[in-house]
Amino acid sequence: MRVYKFINRDISWLSFNERVLQEAEDKRVPLLERLKFLGIYSNNLDEFFKDNVASLKRLAGLEENALLKADHLEVLGDNPVEILKEINVITKAQHKRFNKAYEKILKELEHEKIFIVNEKQLTESQGKFVERYFKNKVRSSLVPIMLDEGKPFPKLTDEFIYLAVRLTQRMDYGKVYTYSLIPVPNNVPRFLILPQLGMKKYVILLDDVIRFNLTSIFNIFDFDKVEAYTIKVTRDAQLDVEDDLFQSLPSALQKSLKNREKGEPSRLVYDSEMPYKFQRYIIKHLGLQDTDAVIAGARYHNFKDFMGFPSLNRKDLLNPKLKALEHPHLKGRRRLIEAVSEKDVLLSFPYQTFDHVLDTLREAAIDPAVTAISATAYRVASDSNVMKALINAVQNGKEVTVVIELLASFDEASNIKWLTKLKDEGVKVIMGVSGLKVHSKLIFIEREIKGMYESICLISTGNFNEKTAKIYADHILMTAHKGINEEVKSMFDFYRMNYKNNVYKHLQVAPYSLRNIMLEQIDVEIEKAKKGLPCGIFFKMNSFLDKLTSRRLYKASAAGVPIRLIVRGMFAITPEIKGLSSNIKAISIVDKFLEHARVYIFGAKGEERVFMGSADLRSRNFDARIEVNIPIYDKKVRKQLVDLYEIQWKDNQKSRVLDPDQKNEYLKNSKPPLRAQDAMYEYLKEIE
Repeated sequence: MRVYKFINRDISWLSFNERVLQEAEDKRVPLLERLKFLGIYSNNLDEFFKDNVASLKRLAGLEENALLKADHLEVLGDNPVEILKEINVITKAQHKRFNKAYEKILKELEHEKIFIVNEKQLTESQGKFVERYFKNKVRSSLVPIMLDEGKPFPKLTDEFIYLAVRLTQRMDYGKVYTYSLIPVPNNVPRFLILPQLGMKKYVILLDDVIRFNLTSIFNIFDFDKVEAYTIKVTRDAQLDVEDDLFQSLPSALQKSLKNREKGEPSRLVYDSEMPYKFQRYIIKHLGLQDTDAVIAGARYHNFKDFMGFPSLNRKDLLNPKLKALEHPHLKGRRRLIEAVSEKDVLLSFPYQTFDHVLDTLREAAIDPAVTAISATAYRVASDSNVMKALINAVQNGKEVTVVIELLASFDEASNIKWLTKLKDEGVKVIMGVSGLKVHSKLIFIEREIKGMYESICLISTGNFNEKTAKIYADHILMTAHKGINEEVKSMFDFYRMNYKNNVYKHLQVAPYSLRNIMLEQIDVEIEKAKKGLPCGIFFKMNSFLDKLTSRRLYKASAAGVPIRLIVRGMFAITPEIKGLSSNIKAISIVDKFLEHARVYIFGAKGEERVFMGSADLRSRNFDARIEVNIPIYDKKVRKQLVDLYEIQWKDNQKSRVLDPDQKNEYLKNSKPPLRAQDAMYEYLKEIE
């Protein structure tokens, strides 16, 4: 019996986040962009602890109570306690690298005459400026919490970072300490730009603005010394939505969102300069153990805020701004729906403009021939122009249906807001499908012209979100293909009436047919290899964790099928193991745009079968979500997707080799330098 090798998903995720950290360490990346990558790394890690680590801690509790099932262990690959230990070791090592990267960036910023200063480094004039700012903008937002052994310890949320304050009073019999916590307000900008001195620019963090004014905050107390140290708590963000027949899903979800703030702590990061007894006091009252993720960090936490670090008018320290291209078939067209009716259009973001999508929806909203618009919504922009266009369509008498997935991790509150807004405006809202998460990305526009019905649809690899379309690399196919459109219409019929399932000849729909079709396509390539025919399997996705698909790829590798995988994030398969996966090669690209597209190519030498859609190769995508992938029928679009894949595969600047040891080494070869994201932009400039 063959033994298959798989990498634990959580350890693989940490390896992905290390690739993000590498961008902050890479001197080829513009300086302020490196600072932003520290913010991205930090934000990623926060969500990892809220979700993945919280789940593992729950499973560890099941193991302690002998309730952990064999299928849990099958998915995890190890017992949760051991995984948590390994996570602890890796995150602490990465944290040291993070701090070193930040220190290096600070020194390089100083070389550029940009200084991030603390409260002890202010000049007299800067100090007065900070005092005025504190009094006018900050003081009213502060809510100091005095700590007292006789009172319950406050419930710290991960919505805030906290300044843990120690007041020291010297008495004849020794020192007396008074403790307090100050939530650093999140309704005040984290960064304050100080007046420029000559050519030098200065920035101070809000934390230090508060530190500079500590004496005025606690002036009612007698103390000889006051000091403050930043701490950050991350809590279990798993949502426990109660199944209550008398409670609507939005109400249950809102209740669960409130309970999220009370989840068990999964991590504490504290300033390593914090006095030992003060550390132990906080750790004890949070109920954390030494085996938990208790990390001695640097002075500042909540580094995700550094994603919004001010540019200080230094464009030379940022990536050049990309001017999004117009698609040549849509450029200058007055009627986009008719243009799509003529031939399929592939949009590739952020290289091409998302305005084509918005303009199509705006056209549909006012076109007298359009009778109905249907769309799925997973993560939409907070001030979404997509949603506004759909509301405008209702106001113009169109029948508009939106399938909104409320359980989109960390976007639940935004989705509830949009659900309420859409309903109030007369949109027919469908709140997902019971037991399945709606992750498909579909828009369907119906028209009636002289009694004849026609339609176009948009099928995407990512969300219909104009903000993320500027930083996420995704594809949207706009098509009037009759078979695809009929089946997209059937998908929305299914969303309306879940009992009305359909047989699909064109769409590949999870959890019904997608995995089987994927396995069948792999088997076709295996048979080709056995007959000595040209063959190949070339995938691009965000995550690859499905063991059934992995085993079939191992089988294909053994049969001699060349397999190339581009995987941004979690990756459980082990490539290039002799006798098992020697024909599997894998890379990961982390660069200025987030690689988000899902593209699956089978075959070789001009005979490729190409598919794209919303699904990654994960068990949850195959079994617990409604996903839609589609075949690409148009020859030009198919060639375009294959060409773009080949460009990415040749990247030797920002691609890392995915190997069994997860070393994350940059791909190096003697070929001319090629940075895929730049080369893709140049390629799309030339398409006709």
